[in-house]
Amino acid sequence: MWYRGNHMTEHVLERFKRYVRIDTQSKEDVEAVPSTERQFDLARLLVDELRAIGLADAHVDEHCYVYATLPATRGLGKAPTVGLIAHLDTSPEAPGAANPMVWKAYDGGDIHLPKGEVEISPGENPELKRYVGHDIVTSDGSSLLGADDKAGVAEIMAALQRIVEDDVPHGRVRIAFTPDEEVAKGTSFFDLKGFGADFAYTIDGGEVGQIEAENFNAAAAIFTIKGYNVHPGYAKDKMVNSMRALAYLVTLLPEDMAPETTEDREGYLHPHHVGGSVDESVAKVLIRDFTEEGMEAKRRLLRSVREQVAARYSKCDVRLEIKDSYRNMKVVLDAHPRVLEIALAACRNAGVEPTPHIIRGGTDGARLCYDGLPTPNVFAGGVNFHGVKEFIPVSSMERAVDVIVEIVRLSAGPTHEGRLTASR
Repeated sequence: MWYRGNHMTEHVLERFKRYVRIDTQSKEDVEAVPSTERQFDLARLLVDELRAIGLADAHVDEHCYVYATLPATRGLGKAPTVGLIAHLDTSPEAPGAANPMVWKAYDGGDIHLPKGEVEISPGENPELKRYVGHDIVTSDGSSLLGADDKAGVAEIMAALQRIVEDDVPHGRVRIAFTPDEEVAKGTSFFDLKGFGADFAYTIDGGEVGQIEAENFNAAAAIFTIKGYNVHPGYAKDKMVNSMRALAYLVTLLPEDMAPETTEDREGYLHPHHVGGSVDESVAKVLIRDFTEEGMEAKRRLLRSVREQVAARYSKCDVRLEIKDSYRNMKVVLDAHPRVLEIALAACRNAGVEPTPHIIRGGTDGARLCYDGLPTPNVFAGGVNFHGVKEFIPVSSMERAVDVIVEIVRLSAGPTHEGRLTASR
């Protein structure tokens, strides 16, 4: 606990440590949402805590979405409704129930985690150099930490408590904690109409100050190659081996267009799954680019690859299907500049220098943008997501809480000709 004014407020760190101990891993290739029942464990706890803060309508639905409302303060009932969103689940890529460890006043050296002989070194993690003297939270090395996105959850909860206890003026605030974000189903059953926000912010970004309003366009390509199998002893002029065509196909994907050779605003083609048998083989390729022109160029390239494989292996049936996944939220957010202006001003008012940042990936906010809810992404403070070397400085969580409080306050504030007027 820590004191703020006349109130005793639970520190964001205590909330975070409590949440990361709960295993909320989501699971790939499960149709149901949530993909794991254990996500309800955290959801139900948050409902109880939201009600304790004073959000009386807090509830969790059958798909593990937690919703709650902080009513507007007197006189601000006509102010816009702002949404705050974070996700409950953690990545399937590493064990999820964390034993959090706090390294007090980090001294700048290697951090040796006691389980699994894991070491977080400033040589491999230059970000650590920015946090010498800060308290840093890690797991014990046997799991990921879960800052993605339990830091965002804890920060929203701590901000709500501060807003209520300090009587911060605000319009109506809507809260949503979502399941299965890590397996791309975070908005599958999101009740957008019931949520009723005019705009929102996902608290799911990286280091302090990062404000993300631009992400990859994304599509998925599936090549299906059909051959013909017979006994290999009698295969002359009969067998058609689809795997040979598949191997050729992969060589046609440009190496300078791979994830491992691209950065910043460069898009990529990523064959992330290949396999099959003589009869049939499949290659799945991710398509990513920040512009629609770049996406279309990559689609054309893949159609050319299909034609080349079909020409060389004419006895194979080579098919290509391309499905769009999500789009760059920049297009939507450019049409709603005040939403981003609020986040940038909130950072400055909280003493944080905002850093516009691009996402070489996706975000629930991108999907929500195209569903009609402008939603940029705000930093949560963590580093090395999805692995056992994940860490988060306590100071980063504290700054995130400050920024969230400012976002809520500024969302109800005055505007002038579409520009935000923020106190300094």
